[in-house]
Amino acid sequence: MALTVDVSIAEDLNSEMPESGEEDVPDPALLQAWAQAAYLSDVPAVASVLVTTAAEIRQLNKQYRDKDKATNVLSFPMESPEEVDLCLLGDIALCVKVIKQEAREQSKSALSHWAHMVVHGMLHLQGYDHVDDDEAQEMEQKEILILNQLGFDDPYKENK
Repeated sequence: MALTVDVSIAEDLNSEMPESGEEDVPDPALLQAWAQAAYLSDVPAVASVLVTTAAEIRQLNKQYRDKDKATNVLSFPMESPEEVDLCLLGDIALCVKVIKQEAREQSKSALSHWAHMVVHGMLHLQGYDHVDDDEAQEMEQKEILILNQLGFDDPYKENK
């Protein structure tokens, strides 16, 4: 594998969502596979994925993006220092509560929305963005292609 993915799951998920908590989180092996499928380089690299609570992702969103609200996914790209002989791609944080809620609101399977958020976050780590329309279209096309290769439908089909 060109990409090594370290998955961490917050210990306090059950306190936020006592009715489900960790049961709503895909198997870490799936999260790793989706991240690896979205890695578009052959250069060996490392990325981390954190599955967390709405409270923690809200804090990260406020601290790093000045937005005081929970969100589905945050990406924190890194540049490896020259003295480090490994590509440190960066970190992705995923919010269980928001992803579950969005999937329900958008009438999507939770699994397909999880896959989409992992792929979306991985593309951000590789420099893709959706600030302007051209960038958004390029990023969406890559997401659709990767998700199709993973067996998922176009996540934007209702928005077109």
